[in-house]
Amino acid sequence: MMSKEKVCRISISMPEALLDELDEMVGKRGFDSRSQAICDMINLQINEHRTQQGDTVMTGTVNLVYNHSIPGLQKRLHDLQFEYIDEVISSLNVNLTHTNTLSVILVQGPANRLNMIADQMITLRGVVCGRLLLNAEIIPPIHPLPPKQK
Repeated sequence: MMSKEKVCRISISMPEALLDELDEMVGKRGFDSRSQAICDMINLQINEHRTQQGDTVMTGTVNLVYNHSIPGLQKRLHDLQFEYIDEVISSLNVNLTHTNTLSVILVQGPANRLNMIADQMITLRGVVCGRLLLNAEIIPPIHPLPPKQK
């Protein structure tokens, strides 16, 4: 049996022009109601706020488009993924053109660490564009790696 989350009502005031734009967006995007659209926007802002909270564990993707013909770039990206094996869950690479590859790297860990890892990847010479997208939800626990042998 599924339990429903308690719903609370609030009242907000806004300029009429903004309300008109909201109604237009609700229709175009297919929301059932203004409330659903506003909840979506609030969730997005709360998630964005959480990404700024340093040690909050989050899940996300590092999305990169890079020029795979740059010598050593693919190896450096692979080495970074291995270096941060505790945070890098999986990756997918798709060749877009004869020189560009799209890489989507699934990550989980503290927000500040994921930002640092993404910055190291995005700033490599040959990366055309990159972006880290974080979400407050986390992946269910996976089996941890055994301790390293010395």
